[in-house]
Amino acid sequence: MEKGNRTTADPVIKVEGLTVRYGDNTVLDGVDFEVYPGEIFVIMGGSGCGKSTLLKHVIGIETPAEGKIWLNGTDTALLDDSELRRLHMGIGMLFQSSALFGSMTIGENVALPLTEFTALPMKDITSIVRMKLGMVELAGYDNHYPAELSGGMKKRAGIARAMALEPAMLFLDEPSAGLDPVTSAELDLLIRKLNEGTGTTMVIVTHELETIFNISHRIIMLDRDAKGIIAEGDPRVLRTSSQDARVTDFFNRRVTKKKHEGMTT
Repeated sequence: MEKGNRTTADPVIKVEGLTVRYGDNTVLDGVDFEVYPGEIFVIMGGSGCGKSTLLKHVIGIETPAEGKIWLNGTDTALLDDSELRRLHMGIGMLFQSSALFGSMTIGENVALPLTEFTALPMKDITSIVRMKLGMVELAGYDNHYPAELSGGMKKRAGIARAMALEPAMLFLDEPSAGLDPVTSAELDLLIRKLNEGTGTTMVIVTHELETIFNISHRIIMLDRDAKGIIAEGDPRVLRTSSQDARVTDFFNRRVTKKKHEGMTT
């Protein structure tokens, strides 16, 4: 596996020997990587390679068959449910669908983590909600419902909710999914702006090359056949200097000879 340069700072996420199995099917086998403070770290690869599966295991939605995961130096396997819940208060998550509640206004959606996990008075919650909506360029949309928003605006509202508790880490699963190219580019700019303005560590799952080149500081590339990581580093460097044809083919949108033969036989 190819690796890029790493910082000397202590990692905020460390994954060691992670193996994921569903029955007799091994999806990921012995995955190792680290994420450092303030990074925009992208998990990328082709369809079915285990990107979203890896993300779910890192944040604790699913339990690995083998391996260790540390978040901010804490071994998540050693935590009980209440301890894991407290740890998750420092994590924000944007799902592919944005997961907004349709019966609640955008303001109520963003306020939900604050009302559930804090004892702040409603006046303060309202102020925080307006501030978060302003950060994602949705000022004035407090009383709108999700059905009244475009796809890109829903993604922004989802990010605002994910950041309501000032998380140290933000996880985004396919943030550009379903968006047109212009809206996707605008969302990329917003994500980069939020990262630069807040210093929040971001882990993003995507297969969108434009997004990868626009926002990532470092990537890992998963491969379905390898059941793990085949490259790590700066995607702009890997695109031209990787010695692995699977990596350069993906970055340059080339169909591999093996796949081409499979389609023509």
